[in-house]
Amino acid sequence: MLGLPDDTRACLFDLDGVLTDTAGVHAAAWKQMFDDLLRARAERDGTEFVPFDVATDYGPYVDGRPRLDGTRGFLASRGIELPEGGADDPPDAETVTALSTRKNDLVQEKIRTVGVEVYPGSVRYLRAVREAGLATAVVSSSANAGQVLEVADLARYIDHRVDGVTARERGLPGKPAPDTFLAAAADLGVDKARAVVFEDALAGVASGKAGGFGYVVGVDRLDHADKLREQGADIVVQDLGELL
Repeated sequence: MLGLPDDTRACLFDLDGVLTDTAGVHAAAWKQMFDDLLRARAERDGTEFVPFDVATDYGPYVDGRPRLDGTRGFLASRGIELPEGGADDPPDAETVTALSTRKNDLVQEKIRTVGVEVYPGSVRYLRAVREAGLATAVVSSSANAGQVLEVADLARYIDHRVDGVTARERGLPGKPAPDTFLAAAADLGVDKARAVVFEDALAGVASGKAGGFGYVVGVDRLDHADKLREQGADIVVQDLGELL
């Protein structure tokens, strides 16, 4: 009744865009941060201001990736090279680290002021997974995953979490590398062939495919079902409720 292979023993969920609608919060924060940078550079250089486009820039360059990698990826797409910087950079510094920190600050502000929207179909699916006795983990590039799970009242459905903080502490490369998903399966004591990855991001689906997991479910929130399949999704749904 879960729409998964019969030998499945664990479900590994991305958070933003799969369980919660914080993908929209992240996209808005990325846009605000990048537009501020791009506008300032255009005014300074006397060039045209071309804003960050959520429809065309979010998916390929930042969605599902660790924050620093997302910043680097989009800047590279615009031919912008900036120093890496460090934790002591002032908020207005034009460095990869300062920009990434600014984006994270914006996300936390939006979570506090706007809250977190949960997909009803995902909640129903989580309940069904728990009732079926399968292990669960959230595997997210976000350092705010724990906060989001608590605010969204989803922590009770999740056995384990591998997030941006975990990745930094363990030295795990982020998506599209499979290491965070592999770590979650290992932590749960489940063979990867019997674990299912649930992802809405192209980078996340690619990581599930690269990790050799038993099944990869693509969740199409951005109208790019074909691209999710190209990256390795075994099935693509618009909502997890479709699998029930």
